Amino acid sequence: MGNSTMPELQEEKNSSASTHSLDAVDHSSPSEHVGETQKHSSDRNQPSVWSRAYSILSYTPARCRYDPASPFKFSMGLNVLFVANLYYTHPILNLLARDFNVTYEQSSYIPTLAQAGYAAGLLFLCPPADLIKRRPFVLWLVWFTATMWIGLCITNSYEVFMAITFITGVTTVTPQLMLPLVGDMAPPHRRATSLSIVVSGMLLGMLLARVLSGVVTNYVGWRYIYWISFGLQYLILILLWLFMPDYPATNTDVKFFRKYPVLLWDIIKLLFKYPVLVQACLIGFLTSSTFTSFWTTLTFLLAGEPYHYSSLLIGLFALIGIAAMTWGPIFARLVMEKHQPLFSVIIGEIVCLVGVVVGTFTGRFTVAGPIIQAACIDIGLQTSQIANRTAIYGVAPKARNRVNTAYMVSVFCGQLMGTAVGNALYARGGWVSSGGASIGFIGAAVIVCFLRGPHEKESTWFGWRGGFNMKVSPKNKVQDQESKDLVPGADAKNEGVAPKSMNEKKENE
Repeated sequence: MGNSTMPELQEEKNSSASTHSLDAVDHSSPSEHVGETQKHSSDRNQPSVWSRAYSILSYTPARCRYDPASPFKFSMGLNVLFVANLYYTHPILNLLARDFNVTYEQSSYIPTLAQAGYAAGLLFLCPPADLIKRRPFVLWLVWFTATMWIGLCITNSYEVFMAITFITGVTTVTPQLMLPLVGDMAPPHRRATSLSIVVSGMLLGMLLARVLSGVVTNYVGWRYIYWISFGLQYLILILLWLFMPDYPATNTDVKFFRKYPVLLWDIIKLLFKYPVLVQACLIGFLTSSTFTSFWTTLTFLLAGEPYHYSSLLIGLFALIGIAAMTWGPIFARLVMEKHQPLFSVIIGEIVCLVGVVVGTFTGRFTVAGPIIQAACIDIGLQTSQIANRTAIYGVAPKARNRVNTAYMVSVFCGQLMGTAVGNALYARGGWVSSGGASIGFIGAAVIVCFLRGPHEKESTWFGWRGGFNMKVSPKNKVQDQESKDLVPGADAKNEGVAPKSMNEKKENE
C-alpha cells in the first residue's frame, strides 16, 4: 500500500509543478514577448561606431555625384594644406632637439622619417588609385592622418614622436592622388599650365607650414602648431566631404584584389619601357635632394653664428617661396606650352645651380646668400617638376597614378637622401660642405638632361637624333588627345580624342 501511494504523490507533485509553470506562461502578455524579441533584435542590428563612421565618410552628397553628361572640371582649391604635414618641423628642429634632449643631427631624423613615410605611401597607396574611386580613398586617408596626428600633439617620447611621424607621412599622399587627374582632365595643350597651378597650391601648403610653424612656435611653443594642424586637417576633411567630386575610377573593368599584387611590378615594367620616365626620375631624384638639404641645414645656420635668428625669423624665410608660386603658372603658359618639356627642365636646373653656388659660398657672411638660394631652388625645382610631369603623363594614359608613383618615389627618395647627406655633412664640415654636395647633385642632373634629346623615339635611351630644336611643332600640339577618353562618359567627340594606339591598349591590359 505504501509503495502504491508514493508514485501517486510524486505524479501529483509533478502535475502541480507543470500547472504552476503553465500558469506562469499564461500570465505573461504576448505583447511583452514581442517587445523583448524586437529589443534583442534591434540590439543585434544596431550599427557599430565603425560602421556609422564608414557610412558617413562613404556617403556622397548629390552635388558631388558623377554625371556622365556633365563631367567634372578639375580645380586646385583643396590641395593647399595636405602636404604641409611634412614641413612643420623644418624651422623648429633646434627646439625639438632641445625639448627631446637630442642632438641637432638626431632631430634632423624627424623630417627624414616623414619623407621616408611619404615615399612609402607613394609606393603602396598611390598605385591603387588607378583601380578605385578617389573620393572614398582620399577621405579615409585624411581621416586616418588627422586622427593619428593627436599622438604628435601629446607625446613626450622622442621615439614615439618619430614613429607617428613616419606613419602620418605614409598617409599624407593625398595630393599625389589628385595630380594625375590633371593629366586626365586637362586638354594636352594646357596640361603644363594646369599642372603649374596645382603644384603652386602644394607649394603654398609648404610655405604656410613653415611660416605658421615659425610664428606660432616663437610666441606660444611648438606644440601649438601641431594642434593647429590637427584642427586644419579635420577642417579639410569636412570640406572634402562636402565638395570633392566623386571622380570615377580610370580602369573600371579591372578587379582591385586581383590586380593590386602586380601593381608594383607594373611600375618596374614602365621604367624599363619608357626611357623618358627614367630620365625624369633621375633628374627629380638629384634635384629634390638639394631642396631638403638646404631647408633643414638652413635652420642650424640661421640659429647659430653669426645670425642667432629666432624661430620666427627662420619661419619667415618660407615667404621667399611666393616668388616660385607666381613664377610657375606664368612660365608654364608663356614658355612650357610652346617648347619641349626638356627645355624647361634644363632652365630649372640652371636656376637651381646658380642659387646653390651663390648661397653656398656667401651664406656664412651675409644673409643675402641664403635668400637668393631659397628663391632659386624653389623656382628651379618647381619649373623642373612641372616640365617632367608634362613629359611623363603622356606615356601611359591609363596608368598615370603608377607613372606618377614612379616619379614621386624617386623625388622623395632624393629628398630623403638630401636630408640625410646634408645634415651629416653639415655636422662634420659645416654649411659649405653640405652646399658642395648640392652643387654636385645639380651638376649630375644637368648631365642626365643632355643624355637624351626630346625628339628621340619612345624606346631610345640615349642620343639627340632629331636635332636640338626645342619648340613644339603644330603637329605635336594636336597629339596626345586621349585625356577625355579616360573618364567614363566623357564627351570624346567634342574633345577631338584620337584613337588609342595598339601600344596603349596593350599597356591598359
